[in-house]
Amino acid sequence: MVLHLSFACWDYDRMKAIEDGRVRPEGIDLTFLNYRVEETFFRQLRFHEFDISELSLSSYVMTLQQDDPPFIAIPVFPSRFFRHQSIFINKNAGISKPEDLKGKRIGSPEYQMTAPVWQRGIMEEDYGIAMDSVEFFTGAIEPSATERKAKLAHSLPANVRVTPISAGENLSQMLADGEIDAMFSATSPSSYKTSANVIRLFTNFKEVEAEYYQRTKIFPIMHVVALKRSVYNANPWIAKTLTKAFARSLDMAYEPLYERGALRYMLPWLEEHVEETAKHIGDRWWQDGFEENKHVLDKFLEYHHRQGLSKRRLQPEELFAPNALETFVL
Repeated sequence: MVLHLSFACWDYDRMKAIEDGRVRPEGIDLTFLNYRVEETFFRQLRFHEFDISELSLSSYVMTLQQDDPPFIAIPVFPSRFFRHQSIFINKNAGISKPEDLKGKRIGSPEYQMTAPVWQRGIMEEDYGIAMDSVEFFTGAIEPSATERKAKLAHSLPANVRVTPISAGENLSQMLADGEIDAMFSATSPSSYKTSANVIRLFTNFKEVEAEYYQRTKIFPIMHVVALKRSVYNANPWIAKTLTKAFARSLDMAYEPLYERGALRYMLPWLEEHVEETAKHIGDRWWQDGFEENKHVLDKFLEYHHRQGLSKRRLQPEELFAPNALETFVL
């Protein structure tokens, strides 16, 4: 008997073989729903619409604190991103180096978002920017008739100042106009392309991020694949079966990157980019699995707790279905 399940995820290259059916999890018929991450997160966190979905790592960790946690994850990470490059500043704000962020006004779409958790943690640990030394502003990045609110309710540490922006305001324009001094986010504000006032904090972000990886061996995890806990409890075998299928799909995503007969992607110097990435991060720069990523998850959980988003300091093992972490040996 085949189990029919829905899976909401963006159509990343590492998910393509799942989406197009080249990889089929044993005993499972997946309906792949290709949505932008923002839509998937909103619908899953608010309404639990899908059997399986990618989720913000931060949001998922927050759901584990609920009395009846609705999701359980497997060690598959659809999105990773070095986030130094996603910090933007107003060039007139008196910021020429990261340490100058002290005392500044910083915008973020949501305090609990995964990208700002990494950014705040790195700025504090590497550059001494304590969270109580700045003021945060939250809300829509771009103009919107609908006010942006946090997808999950949460409390804040007493010493952290977070102010929602007013209806009709947006962080992109506020950054260009100097109403905030910097922005920690996942996406680029439109004002980065339209206003000469908006620049990156790290103009040499590739070098900074490569040095960060060499020093920490961390390629930050943004998203995780999570199962609806009720579906998992009824069918615990799917955790391992899905983990195996996603591993095969990831392996297949590497193949076109090395194709020399014709370019599979529209990047004229793709081979050089692949070689440079492998030089800095290794031949398997994108890895799923628990042991390979335990140190990354541990650092994130440290930041998450320190920033007041976790009631207690979780351990990486607590995030995942136990049967997805072990395998048989002949």
